[in-house]
Amino acid sequence: MGRRGFAGAAGLVLFSAAVFAVPVLAQIDPSGEWSPRFHEDWLERIPGPEIGDYLGLPINDAARMQGDSWDATLVEIPENQCRAHGADYAWRGPSNIRIWKEVDLATQQLVAYHIYTSAYNEYRTIYMDGRPHPPDYARHTWLGFSTGKWDGNTLTVFTDHLKENWIRRNGIPRSDQATMTEHFLRHGDYLTVAVITYDPPYLTEPFIRTTDFVYDPQQQISPWPCESVDEVDRPADVVPSHLPGTNAFLDEFPAKYGIPPEAARGGAETMYPEYRLKMKNMKTLPRPSQKAIQQ
Repeated sequence: MGRRGFAGAAGLVLFSAAVFAVPVLAQIDPSGEWSPRFHEDWLERIPGPEIGDYLGLPINDAARMQGDSWDATLVEIPENQCRAHGADYAWRGPSNIRIWKEVDLATQQLVAYHIYTSAYNEYRTIYMDGRPHPPDYARHTWLGFSTGKWDGNTLTVFTDHLKENWIRRNGIPRSDQATMTEHFLRHGDYLTVAVITYDPPYLTEPFIRTTDFVYDPQQQISPWPCESVDEVDRPADVVPSHLPGTNAFLDEFPAKYGIPPEAARGGAETMYPEYRLKMKNMKTLPRPSQKAIQQ
């Protein structure tokens, strides 16, 4: 074979390597600047969920007790004013996000995806290089330890080592034993992140939420100025809370919307459409007047 033949064969090898380096199912990169859609679950995400609204949450009695004991003025305590969202809840916050990938310069292999979330200036890494998770006794953080893999064109991420946090911002907790699985699905200029939270101490079933974002290449993310100050003159040893059976606010939510109090207590049943049939036989509370609601 002459020089031209060798050159042709070498070119064919290089061409084949380039072609076959592409996965059978193309990986749709989630990198970019993403802006949230706040019309999605607006009342829960922005004004905040109402006290006693546990609908659609597969919680157990332990989680319910925590919610019943919670007081809204807890957020005024200095140590809670800059309390960050956990990785499973961060998608729900008032956050613009940035996603970018880290590639090894020598091998051009994907090492990790990095995510910046504007709320609380949270910076998260999703390792894509097959590294193992730390041992159980390793430090837990708000964002945990995450590893990812591609399932076709869906990026699937597993996270553990999460610090305790919340499932809903009205006192419903999530423990430090929780793990989560995320699925990143990009369709053109839209990104959907499906989060599945597993938390045996507080959840009887996995809890699934999806959040959507729109590609926004011109967005400029501002810093998150978080300052902790004493807003209320409160004795240092007082923690706002309600003893069991003393929270007088729990009935306001079901009464306001005509929902049976039993349904407002949540549980796995309340996640499913057929539960509405069961609600028809439940008693409701007298609805307050419009004047009382406005006050």
